[in-house]
Amino acid sequence: MAEVQTVRGPVDVDSLGHVLMHEHLFTISTELRQNYPDYPDHWDEDYRVADAVAKLKECASRGVTTIVDPTVLGLGRYIPRVQRINEHVDINIIVATGIYTYHDEPLQFRFTGPGRVFDLPEPMVELFVRDIRDGIAETGVKAGLLKCAIDEHGLTPGVERVLRAVGRAHLQTGTPITVHTSAHLRTGLIVQKVLREEGVDLSRVVIGHSGDTADLDYLREIADAGSIIGMDRFGIDVFLPFEDRVNTVAALARDGYTDRMVLGHDSSCYSDFYPEQRRRALLPNWSLVHISDDVLPALRERGVTEDQITTMLVDNPRRYFKGTQA
Repeated sequence: MAEVQTVRGPVDVDSLGHVLMHEHLFTISTELRQNYPDYPDHWDEDYRVADAVAKLKECASRGVTTIVDPTVLGLGRYIPRVQRINEHVDINIIVATGIYTYHDEPLQFRFTGPGRVFDLPEPMVELFVRDIRDGIAETGVKAGLLKCAIDEHGLTPGVERVLRAVGRAHLQTGTPITVHTSAHLRTGLIVQKVLREEGVDLSRVVIGHSGDTADLDYLREIADAGSIIGMDRFGIDVFLPFEDRVNTVAALARDGYTDRMVLGHDSSCYSDFYPEQRRRALLPNWSLVHISDDVLPALRERGVTEDQITTMLVDNPRRYFKGTQA
């Protein structure tokens, strides 16, 4: 039996059910919360936990049984809060290890590592593997996937260092990878090149935020190289309008790429990247139920079948997680 690690422990991959492949409970700065607790909104721990529980229950009521939360260093990962939330809602939460940066590696790694002032083996690999095999801090929760990012600055030395560390941790553990990318800048192709050089099986890699573009040639190129394309920002209509997003998924489904797509929103129950009320006004559909309530009906209207929807929500996530060995 193939298993994947969740906040509540190992789960049979075949029982994951309907999976949203890229959601965040929180994307926050712990340092900001500690020093400026009223920016951009007042922080009340109990309120935020209760709000997240309510949002996850609403999501689960639509038939979603698993969410993948790729919140890592740089995005405010704090597992005890996630555990507290999961105690009150019956849903699988798969958490990640890795580092989220668009430019430099965190300063804590700048002077330590191969060829650095303190010339030691890459500490990132050791830490990522520890999160996967032994658990995160003293929570007992093990990471179920690896996460990194490449965006507008491209393959900077810091981004490359993290990306290669993620690839090497994958080779040691078999844990799958998801990468934040810029679809408009086609950085998914860079990710594939680097990870291929590291010996990573690209079928175990989600090229995240691919759904931010309607460039079918780019998306086919990513999929034809073996990776899964993350159509995972439904609700962020300022990056690509709703109609373009669903039309792109429908077009790829017609072209035979259903087995290479996964779905999600990249939503957060709360994020301190922006004032909450302004986010609601600008992005009213950006929530954990948008796919269930709006996207799936729109896909059906465009000829996407129930079998194809099941492939994207159930079969592809299951296949993605099945190769994990740890």
